[in-house]
Amino acid sequence: MDWTNRTVLVTGAGGFIGSHLTERLIDEGAQVRAFVRYISRADVGMLSLLPPEKLAAVQVISGDLRDVEAVRGAVKGVDTVFHLGALIAIPYSYVHPREVIEVNVLGTTNVLMAGRDFGVRRIVHTSTSEVYGTAQYVPIDEQHPLQGQSPYSASKIGADKIVESFVRSFELPVATLRPFNTYGPRQSARAVIPTIITQALAREEIRLGSLTPQRDLTFVADTVDGFMRMATHDAAIGQEVNIGADATISIGELAQKILRIVGRDLPIVSEEQRMRPAGSEVLRLWADNRKAAGLIGWRPRVTLDEGLARTVEWLAGNLSRYRPGVYEV
Repeated sequence: MDWTNRTVLVTGAGGFIGSHLTERLIDEGAQVRAFVRYISRADVGMLSLLPPEKLAAVQVISGDLRDVEAVRGAVKGVDTVFHLGALIAIPYSYVHPREVIEVNVLGTTNVLMAGRDFGVRRIVHTSTSEVYGTAQYVPIDEQHPLQGQSPYSASKIGADKIVESFVRSFELPVATLRPFNTYGPRQSARAVIPTIITQALAREEIRLGSLTPQRDLTFVADTVDGFMRMATHDAAIGQEVNIGADATISIGELAQKILRIVGRDLPIVSEEQRMRPAGSEVLRLWADNRKAAGLIGWRPRVTLDEGLARTVEWLAGNLSRYRPGVYEV
């Protein structure tokens, strides 16, 4: 599909994946509106790391997904909505579950209602592998049961089901992309890979939570490619599609791999405050990505070793943006 001069809205554009998707859309010639959460500093998040000429091409709209009028104003007149906006931190959802539910469920409902009212061509809704909870079987396909093992994951299950209802009730053209663990440049230290890398670069030990959970890791450029394909393949409408590497690695093994890339040999310590509650910890995520391959022609291209090396290089050049060793919730 030719994106030239198509008007596109990206909610959550100031976030890690959202900023990369925004940049890709600009490179493809789209006219991009970036919906970012308002704060008094007028901070545009990770969009500030875009080259100045690209950032200048973005129409930034500040607001809150819970504000119906703000969302309607952003959606009106667009061809495609990429809905990435959400409160995503699992530890934060333990402390503020109501806010997480309001933003993720009601905010998604506002986007869907605006999309319906203004007749958008396509909405790509962002789910998460956390909706599956600990794997009951692997690899995890899209038919796997959904399990709300944290307020965050429960809020995303709710949002996914609201999407399903709008597709069935109103024939709204929504496709749901379900990314597994995305990583890469610009990711915050709330995620495990930047947490490991920044400590490996700047400290004498690595402090983590549990080392045994297993994750399926996808480089951000591959995840962005999944978003682009979900927006252009009609077969994706009404579908949930896993975007993952079809591979798994434990957090402990991941930390050792990163230390080898960095070239250091450091002790790895499990810290109690970083542990999730026992019943909430997702022990194993492993994506079955065959549906993505068959439906939208998506496959991961960046290997884990290559992606980690690129991420280490970026973080080493941007270490001042992080606080190595500080537990971010």
